[in-house]
Amino acid sequence: MTNTTLPGGVFSAAPDLQLTRVGYGAMQLAGPHVFGPPADRNEALAVLREVVELGITHIDTADFYGPFVTNELIKEALQPYASDLRIVTKVGSQRDDEGNWIPSTTPESLTKQVHDNLGRLGVEALDVVNLRVGGFDAPEPGSIATEFEALVALQKEGLIKHLGLSTVNAEQIAEAQSIAPIVTVQNLYNIANRRDDALIDSLAAQGVSYVPYFPLGGFTPLQSETLGSVAAELDTTPMSVALAWLLQRSPNLLLIPGTSSRAHLRENVAGAGLELSADVVARLDAIGA
Repeated sequence: MTNTTLPGGVFSAAPDLQLTRVGYGAMQLAGPHVFGPPADRNEALAVLREVVELGITHIDTADFYGPFVTNELIKEALQPYASDLRIVTKVGSQRDDEGNWIPSTTPESLTKQVHDNLGRLGVEALDVVNLRVGGFDAPEPGSIATEFEALVALQKEGLIKHLGLSTVNAEQIAEAQSIAPIVTVQNLYNIANRRDDALIDSLAAQGVSYVPYFPLGGFTPLQSETLGSVAAELDTTPMSVALAWLLQRSPNLLLIPGTSSRAHLRENVAGAGLELSADVVARLDAIGA
């Protein structure tokens, strides 16, 4: 049963898609640079089991993390899956033998990636599949209709329950929505990278969730004198403040901070629950202005 005492509660992305606003991103369970096996496989499995024990029902993953590593760990740790657990995956990229990220968005490749996710997660249908396009950390202009239509076809086959988008702009979102409904958008966004402010508000009005990746700065942790001073005043960490700010930013904003440590997982959940005053929020807002 969903633990509604988690910070932020639950977001209803669809009648059958209830997601805890504090989720978990599985990317860091893979090896260095999201490539190869975990440094500590037993700890990785324990982290995933604690995610569920904490009441988190929203796990974000992808078959190209590792590659294959995080999905295989999720299956090993959590099958049979809890009835309220929702696993969100993404397609649109592959890894070469050196660990490079290779865009892969032909309809044939997307179809294979969906089937690979199904097999490695051990499910008959994927809860949410995000179409990952664009660059590493920013959207690239252009139509995504062909790619999105390939996923819609798989949805009609019953292999995908809900669709989302990742690393897209407003025009691409509108184009996809003219073809089929989406339940989520996953873009780079954090307290210092605010280019999606207007987009978040627009999606909130539509009841579409927004999931920021690199919520804590990604491979380079957020650095800000203001963030550090607020954290010191509240006797907490800058990362906790950054998560709490995100959770208070908009009711449709869902978090997926990642970690390979149970202790850090608990810190992330507790940090997201910080109550920031209006004055503190105003000071933090100025970081990305």
